[in-house]
Amino acid sequence: MRHILKSWTRSNGIKKIEKETVHLSATVKAHLIQKLVQSIDSPSVDEHKSKWLSVARDRAAQLDSGTVTPVPSDVVLNKAQALIK
Repeated sequence: MRHILKSWTRSNGIKKIEKETVHLSATVKAHLIQKLVQSIDSPSVDEHKSKWLSVARDRAAQLDSGTVTPVPSDVVLNKAQALIK
């Protein structure tokens, strides 16, 4: 029963969105389409957090093991600024 109710609610929600968007201007529709397509290809917030956490753990392990040498932020900033000049 829950599945049927969820499906009905989703279908009604989609129909309501369709009804409202049909009357939008072509420019607004194009913008909406672009945003929707981008959202399909974009990772979720949780996926971003998970990836960043994984990178942070890897970097911490590298620092702890001595595999990499830490570089002060001002040195990194100076190098980056020199690259974009």
